[in-house]
Amino acid sequence: MQLIPPDYFRKLDRGEIFNNNHSPLEIDLGCGDGSFLLALATHYPEKNFLGVERLLGRVRKIVRKSKNASLSNLKVLRLELAYTVEWLLPDDCASRIHLLFPDPWPKKKHHKRRLINKKFCESLARILKSDGEFLFKTDHQEYFEESILTLDNFNMLEKITWNSEQFYPVTDFERLWLREGKEIYSARYKIKK
Repeated sequence: MQLIPPDYFRKLDRGEIFNNNHSPLEIDLGCGDGSFLLALATHYPEKNFLGVERLLGRVRKIVRKSKNASLSNLKVLRLELAYTVEWLLPDDCASRIHLLFPDPWPKKKHHKRRLINKKFCESLARILKSDGEFLFKTDHQEYFEESILTLDNFNMLEKITWNSEQFYPVTDFERLWLREGKEIYSARYKIKK
């Protein structure tokens, strides 16, 4: 189902995303074709999942696939990522936030468009629950190194090891980059107690 906020100019209440506030909420920023999100929602019916995607065609595709699979624990918000994270998502709402293969904006003049910066880290700390996690993957080494430097220098986040035993679907981009022989860089952080 598509999530259409009643007001784009105030923070959502947790109940406006999903009525069952007791279920953990995971957020996939830039959910692309939705394959990762759909796999998680299918595998973990006891959790809620919110995908955020800017492109209408992708949002419609995910909504259609989730309806066909009768997934009541998945919603998609069509909106720009930085605005969603900084202004729309409620405080202390997410158990996990996934950022997988975001646009690395490789040209130097476009680096200011990259999502991971101090303001993004502050928003993560606000949105994540006290035991919440942020999971990040990219194929772009320079972007990864810059992002890790930013995340490591933010005092409210602590780097933890990636749990490779836990179910974690492969995204469409990851599948593509692995076929091309690219290295995948990943990092996992939790809120510092």
